Amino acid sequence: MTEATTALGVADIQKIMACIPHRYPFLLVDRVVEINGDESGVGIKNVTINEPQFTGHFPDRPVFPGVLMIEAMAQTAGVLVVNARGSDDTPVRSVLFTTIDKAKFRRPVGPGDTLRFHLTKIARKRNIWFYRGEARVDGVLVAEADLSAMVV
Repeated sequence: MTEATTALGVADIQKIMACIPHRYPFLLVDRVVEINGDESGVGIKNVTINEPQFTGHFPDRPVFPGVLMIEAMAQTAGVLVVNARGSDDTPVRSVLFTTIDKAKFRRPVGPGDTLRFHLTKIARKRNIWFYRGEARVDGVLVAEADLSAMVV
């Protein structure tokens, strides 16, 4: 583990933007906490009514789209992967979301909720990391999926 990884227990929005290329309105992680190298971590998304997806999903009862929860899990995994790489590694140009399996959506999420994305590494094969992701609101499981990310 590198010194930077050991010292970094939290990634604020500036660190997240240094790790992954996403920007508003598609940057879906506000903070990453409990970083344990590339082994595990927790990303946080504060869901607010002023987000663009709520104008059409759904105006009378805003629901945060499940596909965006999965994307936020992948972004959290990307931060873990890039953050854990040592300074001797080849520089990262991008992190790409490569697979999604076993996705399940358990409960609706709406404005005012705080999503916590719990990612745990399943395996690594060369430049591809495999994670198990769970999205929780107030400790309740709202979505889950297995996903992978590739560093290029």
